[in-house]
Amino acid sequence: MKNIILVLLITLGITTAEAQTPVSWNFTTKKLDSKTYELHLTAVLQSGWHLFSQTQPDDAIAVPTGIKFNTNPLLKLDGKIAEVGNLEKFKDSKLGISAHQYSKKVDFVQVIKLKAVAKTNISGSVEYQTCDDKKCLPPKTVNFTVAIN
Repeated sequence: MKNIILVLLITLGITTAEAQTPVSWNFTTKKLDSKTYELHLTAVLQSGWHLFSQTQPDDAIAVPTGIKFNTNPLLKLDGKIAEVGNLEKFKDSKLGISAHQYSKKVDFVQVIKLKAVAKTNISGSVEYQTCDDKKCLPPKTVNFTVAIN
């Protein structure tokens, strides 16, 4: 009987944890030429959830997505991080707030240049917040390391 209760509690805990993680991340690179790569930080969201853009209007209360890269002397970041997805411009005139957000999927793309042809990796973190129509979850940080070869 104790084992059955333990299994039920573990299952409930896993279900609750999954319900509180409405986004899954995938980190990949795409080789453009011998020294140029694209880093793709792709977020896939559960139905009904939103993830916020890196840039927000002045009246936004959402935490914008922030991406930080760890220093690697073999790499140089080329340009700004692009956002590829269907940007939604949300506005609630009753509350006087706005947000730039994505549903379903967004791909953050950073071009990377190698200073020399070498095998290395890029690492860093993504801080993001997700909301649905009823609530917002606290900001969360996900660390990543992606091989470049």
